[in-house]
Amino acid sequence: MAESIITSEKPSTSSPLEPPSRIVCHVCQKQFSQYTCPRCNSRYCSLHCYKSHNLRCTESFMRENVVGEMGQLGPDDETKQKMLDILKRFHSEEEETDDMDDDDNAAGSALSEETIQKVLSGGEVSLDDLSIEEKKLFQRAVVSGELSKMIKPWDPWWLKPSARTISFSKEGSQLIQPLVKDDESMSPEDNSESNQASEIPPGPDTPLPPVSKLSSTKPSPSLAVHLVDIIYSYCFTLRFYNGDWKSDAIGSSMAVLSVSNVLGQGGQPETVLEVLSYCLEKTCSPDFKHTGGLQFGLGLIDDVTSLLTLGTPALLCSLCDLQRMVQAGERDLKSEKPRKSSQRTEIRNKLKLAERKIYFIMCWVHEQTGEVWTSLAAIVTAEKSSALSYQSASRPGKAEKKAEPKSKVLIQEIR
Repeated sequence: MAESIITSEKPSTSSPLEPPSRIVCHVCQKQFSQYTCPRCNSRYCSLHCYKSHNLRCTESFMRENVVGEMGQLGPDDETKQKMLDILKRFHSEEEETDDMDDDDNAAGSALSEETIQKVLSGGEVSLDDLSIEEKKLFQRAVVSGELSKMIKPWDPWWLKPSARTISFSKEGSQLIQPLVKDDESMSPEDNSESNQASEIPPGPDTPLPPVSKLSSTKPSPSLAVHLVDIIYSYCFTLRFYNGDWKSDAIGSSMAVLSVSNVLGQGGQPETVLEVLSYCLEKTCSPDFKHTGGLQFGLGLIDDVTSLLTLGTPALLCSLCDLQRMVQAGERDLKSEKPRKSSQRTEIRNKLKLAERKIYFIMCWVHEQTGEVWTSLAAIVTAEKSSALSYQSASRPGKAEKKAEPKSKVLIQEIR
């Protein structure tokens, strides 16, 4: 008996004893159907025909299978939280990427070919070499702190173990250092100690004269207080320039004059509390608002205490380094093209006077005993907390205005 071919969509009613009926594919109409769509019961012969028989039907079927498969996973709360964190992080990174792309596009359009070639060749690029757009991008990077992330923080030389081994002669000149062996023949420990010793600024090149030969009058008892002011300005400048004051000798010298009351303003503070209050106020001023504020200033007070604790050798090294800084700033200022002659002359006069003061107090430091620095370090530590309250009280606030009584008529004239 020949088998029958059915082209209609009605199901077959033949009995099992009868030969099986064959239904043609409803899609291509060429092949016999072998499958049935689970949603619309349409007959098809292959995967290609299934995908093309009804797009809405196939998409809904796949979506239901995926949702059902995900529903069987049953994620717990921890998994959901992790997924939420991943999505949040991805969203934030996507926004940062978009911002960086915008900045890169802006930078790419702003950087000139000449500047790029100079950077790639290893040449130095100053701020004057940049265009207006390049200067804006550079200043934006400075304000946002992006450049600071690329700079390795400087470790002060006075916090290293080699600072405790500095020695000078009785005349105040630095003793001759032993010859350093080649790096290949040195052990890692010896090489580390040699590097630390080379970071310590050298002391006086010539013997220091006694104070009596510099001035006929007796030294002021406030010189110890003035030393705290000068050392604070030195620590401030080195940390402000990340230990490299030679990169901008003029700017470093100006920073010293701005922070030091003794060197910059010719002040004569009489107490350590007065010095610390002035220095903290300058550190927290708008001129240095990006340095770290009060916490940065408190760290500088600890630096001053560390140098005082190290004693005369470390103090002489710091004062010599400060003197060379001021001298370099004066030389660079002199070699610059005259712009504002009157202002430049005033600054040079201040630097010359500051250099003489530094040298005088250097000679005075050389004559003092170790007990002086121990006592002075203890005073600085004790006055550190007092300086905070003194500084806050010295600021004009609303409390002072509230404390002022209103004017009242105490005596009334009787006619």
